[in-house]
This record gives sequence, C-alpha cells and structure tokens, in this order.
Amino acid sequence: MKPTLIDTRHGTDNQHSFSNGNCLPYTGVPFGMNYFAPQTNGDNGSWWFNPRDRVFQGFRLTHQPSPWMGDFSYLVMQPFNGTLKEATVFHAQSSYRSDESVFNPSHLEITAQRYQSTSRLIPSMYGGVLTTKYTQADARLLLSLPGKYQLIVENDHSVSGTIINYAGCEDKDFSFFFTMRFKQPFTFEEPFEKNGENECLAFSFGDIQEQMIQFGTSFISLEQANLNLSRELDWQPEDYLTQSEDQWAHYLNKIDIQDKNQQRRSTFYHNLYRSFLFPQTFYEKDSYNQIIHYDTLAKEVKPGFLYTNNGFWDTYKTVYPLYSLIAQDKYAEMLEGFLNSYRESGYLPKWLSPDERGLMPGTLIDAVIADAAVKKIRPDLMPEFLGAMIKGATIQSENSNYGRQGTNDYLRYGYVPATYHESVNHTLDYCYSDFCISQVAKTLNETSITEHYAQQAKNYLTIFDPNTGFMRAKLMDGAFKEPFNCHRWGGDYAEGSAWQSSFAVYHDFKGLIKAFGGPEKFQKKLISLCNQPPTFNVEGYGFEIHEMSEMAATEFGQLAISNQPSFHLPYLFSYLGKPEFAQPLLKQLMIQEFNDSQTGFPGDEDNGSMASWYIFSSLGFYPVCPGSGEYVIGMPLFDKAIIHLSNGETLTVTASPNHEQQQFVDQIRYNGALHKRLVFDHKSLMEGGLIDFTLGIVPRPKNYEADQLPFSI
Repeated sequence: MKPTLIDTRHGTDNQHSFSNGNCLPYTGVPFGMNYFAPQTNGDNGSWWFNPRDRVFQGFRLTHQPSPWMGDFSYLVMQPFNGTLKEATVFHAQSSYRSDESVFNPSHLEITAQRYQSTSRLIPSMYGGVLTTKYTQADARLLLSLPGKYQLIVENDHSVSGTIINYAGCEDKDFSFFFTMRFKQPFTFEEPFEKNGENECLAFSFGDIQEQMIQFGTSFISLEQANLNLSRELDWQPEDYLTQSEDQWAHYLNKIDIQDKNQQRRSTFYHNLYRSFLFPQTFYEKDSYNQIIHYDTLAKEVKPGFLYTNNGFWDTYKTVYPLYSLIAQDKYAEMLEGFLNSYRESGYLPKWLSPDERGLMPGTLIDAVIADAAVKKIRPDLMPEFLGAMIKGATIQSENSNYGRQGTNDYLRYGYVPATYHESVNHTLDYCYSDFCISQVAKTLNETSITEHYAQQAKNYLTIFDPNTGFMRAKLMDGAFKEPFNCHRWGGDYAEGSAWQSSFAVYHDFKGLIKAFGGPEKFQKKLISLCNQPPTFNVEGYGFEIHEMSEMAATEFGQLAISNQPSFHLPYLFSYLGKPEFAQPLLKQLMIQEFNDSQTGFPGDEDNGSMASWYIFSSLGFYPVCPGSGEYVIGMPLFDKAIIHLSNGETLTVTASPNHEQQQFVDQIRYNGALHKRLVFDHKSLMEGGLIDFTLGIVPRPKNYEADQLPFSI
C-alpha cells in the first residue's frame, strides 16, 4: 500500500461539540517526534484545522495528540509575497483549493491562491524540508512563534530559535529548539538576537523563484537541533520523500487486504495509518549516536528511550495488542521508554503529553505491560515492571497526577468509594490492573503475588448490584449510592452511564455471568443494552457532552461504539457461547460507522485506539482481555487479509462467500482443521498459517464446551 493513496484528512471534520474522529491531518514519519498539518483557523483553539475551511494560514509543526489535551512546542511557517499591513498570520493567510492539495502521510503540498505559490513540506524524524515555488516578486516567509521565544540570526542562510508553549508540563520552562537553513539567502530587518512573545517574524528572499528550507528540531538543546539537521544537510527533497515513503510503506505493507469493495479496503488502510502515529518519539541521538532524552522533572538530559503523547486508558485495548502482532520491535522499545518514565517520576505513566497529565481513571498501562509479558515481549524488563505495578497498586502518590486515585480506600474497602469522582470506573480498572499484576507475576513464577492479585481482581463483585444488573457507586458504609439512574452519565462513571461502564470485567466474564444469576440473565441484559434507544441523562455533567451526542446520532442502542468503554461489548455474546448474536452487529458497526472520509469515525479516534479497533474487528478477531494472550473471534470483513507478523511468519485470513447478506460465521478452518473454540491464542497466530472463515446468511447455533469459551479467571 502506497502512502500517497491515503488522505490524511480522514476523520478531521470536527467541532468541539461533535466528533467525527477529532483527528488532525498528520504528515510525518511513523511515530515521528514532530507532525505537520496545515493550519486553517488559528483562532479556533485546538480545532485549528477543518477540511471545509478555504483558508490556509501556514504549515503548523505540531505535537497535539488530541484537541482535549492541546498542543505544545508548536510554530507555523507561511510562505508569502510582498509586504503585509501587519505581520500576523491573519494578514498573511491565503485561500487554497482543498481538492487540488496533497494531504498524505509522507508529504504535504498546497498552492496559496493569493500568492500563486506552491509549497511542499516533507518530514523526517527530527526535522524536514519546506520547498516553495514563487511566481510573484518579493518572496518571503512568515514564521509565527506563539508563546515565549528567542531567535538568533547566525548569517543570511541560518537561523535558530527556542520557543516555550505547552498545554501542561512539569517544567515551566519546557523548551523546543529549532534551526533552519535557507538555500537562498535572506535579509532580516530585526536585531541579530531577539527575544519576544507571541510574534510573527518575516524573512525576505528578494525576487527568487524557489526557496528550500531545511530544518532540524530538538527537545534537548540548540546544539542537538543543529546536530539533527547536520545529518540531513546533504539530502535533497527527493531524499526526504524517499525515506518518508519507505518508512510508511514498512508499516502499511504489514497487512495486505484483498477485497472486491475498494472503499472498505481504503478505509482499512486509512485506519492502519492512524495506528502508527502515537505514541510519538521523545528521544534523540547524541553525537555518539547514543539514545538520550529530556527529563522534564529533573530538568536534565538523560540516557535512554522515551515516548510521549499517549493516553493508556484509550490505547491499551487495541493499539498495543496490534503492535504485538506486527510491530514487536517498536513495542519493545516503547516499553523501555515507559519504564524510563517510571524511573524518573516514581510512577508508571497514565497520560503523557509531554509528561504526566494525570487524566482518566485507572493505571491501564498495566495492561500494556501484562500483554507484553504473556506474549514474551521484553521479559528482561518484567521484574522491574512488576515492582512498578505493585507500587502503583499499594502506594498513593501525594501528587494526584500520578498513580491510582483512592488507593488506600480501595485497599480498605475493596472498592473506591463514591466520594471519588468516577469511582465505579476506578474500581473496575483497578480490578483489571490487579489481574494484570497477577499475570506478570505468573510469568516470573512469583506464586504468592500471582494468587494475591488474582484474588483481588475479583473486587468488582463488591460494587455489582444483582437487583439492577449494574455496577454501582458505593458509600463508605457499604450502601449503594442513591438515587440511581442507569442512563445518568458522569459523576460515578467516566464518559458514560452504567450501561457502558458495567461490563468492564475483561478478565472474568465467567464470574460476572455467575453474579448475574446465569447465562440467561446475562444474555437478556446484553440484548437490552442493544435493543433500546440511545437514551442518556446529563445530570452527572450538567450539560450534554460530545460523547452523548455521538451515541445519540446512531441507532445502536446503548452500544456507544463512539467511545472506548464500549469497544468490547459486541464480543461479550461469545462468553455465552452465542457468537451469532455478535456477528451481524459487528458487520453493521464496521460498515455503517467507519469509512475513509473526513467524517470517517463515530467518535474520538484517540491515539490509534479506534483505528486499531477497526483493524482487529475487520480481520475477524479482537483482544477483549489484553494480558490473557487470547483474541475473541468476531466477524471478518474482507475477502482476504495477509498479515506479515513480526517474527517473519505470515498469517492469512480468508472469508467466503463474502457479500452483504453473509452476516454469520458458519464454520472456521485453521490450517485445514475445523476450529471449534471461540478464540485464537497469540502463540498460535504467531506461527502463521491459514484461517479460513466460511460465512453464511443464517446463523448455525452450536453448543460449546467450557474450554472453548474465551478466557476468564
């Protein structure tokens, strides 16, 4: 798959009140330290790009992982001609033709209609090149530097600078360094060295026809930015383009989709592109090619890998399990980076941007670690990771950004009391994390730790109300919080109601089914979840949040596939031995809720998490419980998928006959043998082979033995 066939505007048509992905049209190398995107409205806060805007304000160097997190270390470059009434982005902006512009992962190309100049930006890991063809006299570049800055003009071909702007950071002087080399000389009307705040600076090139600007960047120092650039100074634009396209091809060609429906094939690859953007690289290489990074807490440079811009509450479910199949080397490197975050802060990270932001319930990096452990990825790191996980489970930080919230009360009561915001989700996430601790301990033969945390992982039962069939907030005296409304969002629940939050028992659905009173009652509950209007109550927030609006926009009941807590819900029918209930539901979700357009997602995409949900679901299996080593079988979407695994083996998945009316899996053959279980295990998948789904137009219910059902403790 060529990156030039992907339009990065996928999922970018959004506003704060409704999300079609809340994506940005990122151009950069996979997991790049920087990304680039056209800015169309800098006055619109985090929503500074919209594909329906007709105005181009410049190329924005960005590190924004989500509009809800905000940007950091950003600047804007805008080629223009002539003099401006004022040196501002507004006065320099130009109309552009969206349909004639190039938006793809490897490069951007835009013609500013006002100036009739065409600019092409091609990224590298630590910099890039901006080439502009001018057709009018007095060619110039406007450099917008939000926040505090320092600019040093070294000569008429070189300029270096520092900017300080961020949405949140431990280091209040957290700086971003850049250096720019101009092929054609410039004249500069400002002092040799300039300090300022929130300004735009213009560079004049005279009557030239083309300018090439190479730039390097760093989070470490100006010297490091110059070093990063020096490694590319002899590159021509085509060299940048070749390396960028090759890096994207490496990942996009991991899975070869063959299907009669080209729009769905396109949707797959647009999602695959989104799966390899985050987390972003936050390390660099010194003059000896040693890996180094900036520690924002110690405010000093340290050795080792580091990654940023990732919310584990979202990504643990799908992104890292995908890497465990097709990007293990990168996964292994990321784990080392996350361990460095722990070494420097004292707690495992939860939401990095650029350092710990302390958002969302739980410490769900635990699942990323456990999934790696059971899949034998970086076993050398697991002893230290186990200690870090146990620390997070037992020692409450004085800084609420770090570790678990309500740790002491959770250990005292077996649940997080209702006095804590989103207490239900905290409790359930801690139970799952306790399971993850037990799984890591098991790989290390730590028997007592394994048993202790496996038992503690059943604490979800303390907040289950068998009378209503929901997980409910509890007071410190053990009573359920009243009054209760199963459709009330917020308060006791994170970005949902009891309907979306009560099934987050990934590690023990067998135990949850028993608590319900048996399979029949659990099945009735799941059917009720799906077969009702998308009703919601706003009391917990006091207003309608965008996740409510997105659930209400589609007719899938309370199955809010628009947000991560619902990702696994269709697969729960398999725990009852009733996969035929899920198969048409999954097919309709994929067909109706996802496409390759600017409105291509049903809600916030969130760092590759929703994109990877689509990847897994369309392949026909899904990691309901990371840390178990299993994938629950679902409903394949494509005629054929060839997966090139990290170990060099090849796994092929076929589905036939595969038309709209085939909504059920009739049988599965795995390497020729009839496959009777409702799961695939990771070890077997990594051996490669052929999985052949035979599809049907009516269900063929089967009876399943206990060992054929998905994992439960």
